[in-house]
Parts: sequence; C-alpha cells; structure tokens
Amino acid sequence: MTQIDLEAEYNNRARVPEHPAIIAGWAGDAAAFRAARSDAALDEAYGTGERHRYDWFPAASPRAGAPVLLFIHGGYWQALDKGFFSHMAEGANAHGLDVAVMSYDLCPQVALGEIVDQSIACARELYRRTGRKVLPFGHSAGGHLAACLAGANWPWIGEAASIIAAAMPVSGLFHLAPLVRTSINKALGMDVGQASRASPLVWSPPEGLKVTAVVGGEESSEYHRQTRALVDAWRPMGVVTKEIVVAGANHFTVIAPFADPASELTAELVRLAY
Repeated sequence: MTQIDLEAEYNNRARVPEHPAIIAGWAGDAAAFRAARSDAALDEAYGTGERHRYDWFPAASPRAGAPVLLFIHGGYWQALDKGFFSHMAEGANAHGLDVAVMSYDLCPQVALGEIVDQSIACARELYRRTGRKVLPFGHSAGGHLAACLAGANWPWIGEAASIIAAAMPVSGLFHLAPLVRTSINKALGMDVGQASRASPLVWSPPEGLKVTAVVGGEESSEYHRQTRALVDAWRPMGVVTKEIVVAGANHFTVIAPFADPASELTAELVRLAY
C-alpha cells in the first residue's frame, strides 16, 4: 500500500499558493458587504470572551419560522475570524433567511474541545434569542464544527431535543487522527485520544436530520475521503445525507457560491432550511 503524505494532503495553504490573494479578497468582500448593511447587528455576544461574538445579517423579507443560519469560519481552528466572511450571508439573505456569522477562540490559546463548546454556546444563544432552530454551515475547521453541532447530544447539554434544523459542512474534517502527524497539529496539540474524541464521524446525530457535505473538486484525496466518510457513516443512522462536489473549486474557492443568490450551494441551503 502506498504511504499517504498527510502533510501534503492536509496543508491547504501549501496546496494553493494563491491563497493569500483569495483571503484578501474575502476580507474586502466582507467589509463591503457590512458597509452596505445598515440593518446588521455586529459583535453580538454569545459568551464572555473577546471573540465570543457573532454578526447578525437579517433578511429583508424573512420567511416566517425559518431556521437561523450560522456560518462558522475556517482557519484550522487557529486563524481568521468572522470579519473575513460577512458576505457568506448574501445568498441566503436573498431567499429570506437570517444569517449569523460567528468568531471563536483560537488554538493554541484554547484547546479544540473548548472551540466545540463555544460553537454550541453560540447556537444555543441564537435559539434563545430567536426561538428558532439553527442551521450551521461552516468551512474547513468550520465544517468540522458544523458537523459537531449536528452530532452533539443536545438533551445532555440541557435542551429537550436537538436545536439543529440541518447542517452543511463544507470542506470539513470529521476524523481528526490524521492531523496528529502534520504541522497543523503544532498549534492544536492533540494526541490520538483527543483527536478521536473531537471527531464527529463517530458521534450520533438525530435520526431524520438533513446533512449535506460539500467538497471542492480540486481538493486533496483526503478531503474527498473525509466527506464521503461522513455521508456513508451517518446515513445508516437515519440521517438524510447528501454529498456535493463543487467542480473546479479548491479549498479556498469552494465557499464563493454562498455569496451568490443563484448558486447551487445557496439553493441547497434553502432546501435544507425548508
């Protein structure tokens, strides 16, 4: 069997040399979107920490009873914040869906498990404030966190039932053990046991939940494997799973369609919401 080069498979910044220009584009597009949205509520608190904040982008004509969408950013749990991704609300807003975009603490200042807890806390706060379920969609590390929200044991957390309406992890990692032997783990500091406990692939989402997992066509074979693994593992549990491969997209360009009201990914968000 050929040995997999895990560093090459998981180091997305090395795989996509033009990533600095793409990330700079995110920042510019996000700032322009915020500047045009006088109705937005920025830096809403879901916890006590400086980064425990979300930005709220309401739809101009909201659909009654629709879930709140929650975008969770990537950066391998160690970079970026909500300010790069405000425009991820644009497509869904056009279809009557309210969107929150959150930040969270970063590794190595906190452990990965604390970031999972912060994502849960943000979803609970949105549910408390709106009375509506939450539909997480997240990219990369945020894809992992979106899957964690889908698979979390909400009754144990203190809710009578899951407050998650559906989920769309994009370019997510759901089996974290391969990261232990890569440079990505320098900030995460995970051992194999910690990686296993933080892997939503082996969690138990509620039967009937709709989960669409997305991956870019130009992403590494491991990202494709991880996406298929989640779909295949959760389907026998009664989860309504679907895989979408975005043709021609790499790890950084795969989320661009969320800013387009007419895109396939935006249409899938709308389908999941209803």
